Amino acid sequence: MSAAVGLADVAVGTELPEQVSRVTRADLVRYAGASRDFNVIHWNERVAREVGLPGVIAHGMLTAGLAARAVTAWVGDPGAVVDYQVRFSRPVVVPDDDAGAELTVRGRVAALLEDGRVRIDLTVTSGGAKVLSLARAVVALS
Repeated sequence: MSAAVGLADVAVGTELPEQVSRVTRADLVRYAGASRDFNVIHWNERVAREVGLPGVIAHGMLTAGLAARAVTAWVGDPGAVVDYQVRFSRPVVVPDDDAGAELTVRGRVAALLEDGRVRIDLTVTSGGAKVLSLARAVVALS
């Protein structure tokens, strides 16, 4: 939805539009520069494998941010998000090619709370595997 969502527009079970994002190695470089997180596992294949990872991985906060974008796009106002939390369950492995890794975010209204707030539960996957668990947002609707 591009316009702001109101409380009258939702019920438990309301689904957010699926959001699919691609994360490439170039995106990791840009994110590292913006966040100042230059951890070598986000750009060096050899080191990532030496520490037991399957390859270069996306920054966890980049993954969490892309998942949050599905919520803010749906609600139409980033300021409406009053709580957001995730647990990282699996890394997003970013191959060294032009396609990168695909990140799919699905969400649904899980609960209607007091004061016009709703809880949205997110399912975030990459390569068919769940990469975030207990991903939830609480948004204030008008």
